[in-house]
This record gives sequence, C-alpha cells and structure tokens, in this order.
Amino acid sequence: MTRDTYPPTRQPHAGLHPAESMTRVELERLQLERLQWTVRHAYERVPFYTRRFDEAGIAPDDIRELADIARLPFTTKEDLRANYPFGLCAVPRGDLRRIHASSGTTGQVTVVGYTQRDLDTWADLVARSLFASGVRPGWTVHNAYGYGLFTGGLGAHAGIERLGCTVVPMSGGNTAKQVQLIRDFEPDAIMCTPSYLLTIADAFAAAGLDPRATSLKVAVCGAEPWTDAMRKELEERLDLRAVDIYGLSEIMGPGVANECVETQDGPHVWEDHFLPEIVDEALTQVADGERGELVFTTLTREAFPMIRYRTRDLTSLHPGSARPAHRRIAKILGRNDDMIVLRGVNVFPTQIEEIALGIPELTSHFVLELSRSGALDELLVKIEAGPGTDAAAAALAADVFRASIAERVGARVGVELVAGGSLPRSEGKLKRLYDLR
Repeated sequence: MTRDTYPPTRQPHAGLHPAESMTRVELERLQLERLQWTVRHAYERVPFYTRRFDEAGIAPDDIRELADIARLPFTTKEDLRANYPFGLCAVPRGDLRRIHASSGTTGQVTVVGYTQRDLDTWADLVARSLFASGVRPGWTVHNAYGYGLFTGGLGAHAGIERLGCTVVPMSGGNTAKQVQLIRDFEPDAIMCTPSYLLTIADAFAAAGLDPRATSLKVAVCGAEPWTDAMRKELEERLDLRAVDIYGLSEIMGPGVANECVETQDGPHVWEDHFLPEIVDEALTQVADGERGELVFTTLTREAFPMIRYRTRDLTSLHPGSARPAHRRIAKILGRNDDMIVLRGVNVFPTQIEEIALGIPELTSHFVLELSRSGALDELLVKIEAGPGTDAAAAALAADVFRASIAERVGARVGVELVAGGSLPRSEGKLKRLYDLR
C-alpha cells in the first residue's frame, strides 16, 4: 500500500462519513490494511519500534490478520518520556506542522507531533464527532477547552471549523466572561470538561441568571471521566443534551471516539483510524463486554504512530449501536493509576460522584483527601451541601452518603460537610484527589 492510499479523502459533512456506514466485514478489511501499513511504518522509521519488534521476534510481514496484533509489544507513557522529545517520531522534523505536549504534572512531559495529513485527519474526526453529537453546519460553538500545548482547545477548534461552524475560541477559565459571551453570542453548542460546565452553570445561578434559559442545545464534554449521573445533572440544569467525546494526546487528541446524540450509550470508536483492545491485569486480551484497560493502535498516523498504547483508562468494549460497525466504549470508570486502594478495596472518584449526585441535599462539589493513620490509609470526602439545605437535613444526607459508599463501593470513608463555595471549582480539568500521606 502506498503512502498516499491510507488517509480518507475529506468529505463534506452534510451527513455521515462513508466509513460510518461500512459493514463490520468491510471495516475489518480496512483495519488490516492500515494496521499492516502502520506496523511497517513504525518498524522502518522509529528505532524504538525496530528494537522492540526485534526483541519480541516479530516482523511487519508477520501481521497477516487482525488477531496478530496480540503478538506486538505494548507502548506506555514511560516509553514516550524515555524517548523525549522526538525519539518516537517517524518523519523528519521538517515534516511536522504542530507539536503538542502534556502538562508534565506527574513527571517528564510527553510530546506528540503531527504532519499536515495528521492535522487534516484530526480535523475530520473531530468534525465527525461533532456531527454525531448533534452539532450541525452553520451553528456557533463556544470552545472552552484550554488552548496551548494541551490538545483539547486547538483540536476542537479545527474540527468546529471543518464542520462548517463558527467557533468562539474562549479557552478555559475566566468564568464570568464565559457567562457573558454565552449570553451575548448565543452559541448553539459548547465544548468543555463536564466539571467546568457545572462551574459555568453555578456561575449563571450565582449571577441571578437561569442556566436553562441559554441558547445552548448541545454540550460536547470530555477530557475527564464522568458519569451518567453527571450527564443527568448537566442536562437538567442547562436544558441541553450532554454528549461524551473521548481522546488522548498520545493517540491524537479529542475525537478518537464520540457518543451519538440519538443513543447517548457510550462513545463509538472511529475504528477506521484507531484499533481498540481491552486487556486484563496480565495484559491479555479480554472479550467484548469485559472490563479492563483500554489499549489503542493508531492506523493512519504518520508522525507519531502508536502501537498498542496502554491508556490506563478502565472500560469495556461493546457492539456499535447508532454506528453499528464501530464498537463503543463504556463510560470510563477511571484510570488504573488514579485508583485508590483503601484497605483492599478499589475506589474511584467517579463512584463517589455518582452516589453524591443521587442525594438531592448534596452537591457534586467534593474532594477526596487520602491520609494515613498508623499503618492504615484513611479517605475523607469533603462535600458541599446544596443551596438552601438546613443543617439537620445536610447532616442526615451526609450519613446517607457515608452509608451508601460503604454499601455500594465496599469502603468505609469519612464524610465532612463544608460551607458552600469553599471547595475549588473546575477551570478545566478538575482535581478530585489530594494525597496527604
């Protein structure tokens, strides 16, 4: 297959992309062709992959069917850090048209780059994702994802324009200004993290404005795990449809997968560009429907091909619904490196969020403080009561909250009610866990 045959020709977005209407057989045939190209591309152009494949005793010609992907070695975030900045780049530096990087808050930053073809593919896929979300050409989209080295802002921006929409490049933060521009510009849709959309709704209410009275019809939310309970909260408070967009910079950025507004049953992976797997703790593939770690192999990426990249996200794969050939991922439970192991019980912030949102007297504004008492870890949940909730009702709700966590999660935690507005609000990605050990 030649270099110029694998990327899609850009399509007008008046309807579905042709790949969205493929049969599963057609899609898997295309995936195999693109997987074979990607493996050869990485092996021949990235010394890291040459070495890894040779050590595993596998060559590009050994990939004869999709199942052969299980023979390939994994790639991890640590591999990107060890090869910082451009050790995994498969093209000459002069062919790069953009560079993105992680924040580096948990270690050495990870760097990814894009050729012009990569950027075109990315814009197409975000446009495809927005269309699946219910956004339509001619709409105005308020983009509150952060601009800069983070992939969210610029990735969303290009897709908004590619779809034929007007973009308001607001970026994150400055919430009062967000409220003003949503009122003044009357956008049809918003893109941001779910926690920040909740902050925006709170800001409307604090200003004496009805969050349900805006022009917004659709919210395309991602960049952090969130629950269906949070979706319900956002939809009720803002009178819109909240749809999940999934992505990560190591694979591309936003637009790797997206929910369809007509079903809202988990993001469909755009499998003509990304081959997903789920693996267990032994790194063995598991069947669709079984939970494990999500792994991706890029199928069309030129600059930074990724072979079996371990995302650390915990989820499961399910058959496609609104896009039948493209499998769906369930809501992300969390990251296996963000999981709290409390006296032998696995605890995720999303579990706490779901329980909190089911108790009307409490809000979804909470933080988790992990500390150590002697040889044992302790978890304290600090949470705000709802506006207008009296002290007695709030105390009773806190008891219900504590008991519900013990029953549904299996962990005994402390609960502390704090004053309304005292906990940090999201300005983009929300930090839930504070490790005080």
